[in-house]
Amino acid sequence: MTVTWEELGWERVAGGVGRCRLPGWDCTAGLILGEGTALVVDAGSSLVEGARLRAQAQKLAGRRVTHLALTHPHFDHVFGAAAFAGAEVFGAVGIDSVFAHEREELRRDAVGNGLDARLADEALEALAAPRHHVSGEWTLDLGGGRQALLANVGPGHTAHDLVVLVPGDPEVVFCGDLVEESGEPQAGPDAVPSRWPDALDRLLSLGGEDALYVPGHGAVVGAAFVRRQRDELAARFGVS
Repeated sequence: MTVTWEELGWERVAGGVGRCRLPGWDCTAGLILGEGTALVVDAGSSLVEGARLRAQAQKLAGRRVTHLALTHPHFDHVFGAAAFAGAEVFGAVGIDSVFAHEREELRRDAVGNGLDARLADEALEALAAPRHHVSGEWTLDLGGGRQALLANVGPGHTAHDLVVLVPGDPEVVFCGDLVEESGEPQAGPDAVPSRWPDALDRLLSLGGEDALYVPGHGAVVGAAFVRRQRDELAARFGVS
């Protein structure tokens, strides 16, 4: 039986493109449907959440999840990644180093923000580096005329920020935490504040004025919001 986006608590953003706001940290996950393919953007905060996200995506797609893109290496976006067994996984160049050498920092951040320690340990044990590392831009052909452009526009929110552009009318850009609508953008110890405004300039040049921008947290916004947040970040961090 076919289900709708709304029946599963998802928001349809454009034809064959949707997103949901996961409970707990209000983290966005996205879904882009092609012909015989399904690309999920971000994986949730635990293996349990990742498995639930995968199951919902597969119900909406009517097929298995074939691709997974991780926008940046924070626990609420990547700890569910191992639940997507068999998917081709993409991340920005350098994310593999974080997964290999900064596991204690990932755990500390997760538990410090309220994730159960058992779930954090379970996710870390299963966490593996993405197979595909994006250094510039990578176009995925998802079939049926559907493409998705993965672009490494960082550093900014982290040293390894990936965005996903879905061409169409309108174009849709999954921004990760380079853009946040439900609160002030978070700049942790792994942020690169001096480069963040430049990352948003690149993001805006990819999407343009008429695109829909899907933040890592919060409601879908337009270019004017992204530009305003870019200027606020520049003022906050004392960069042009």
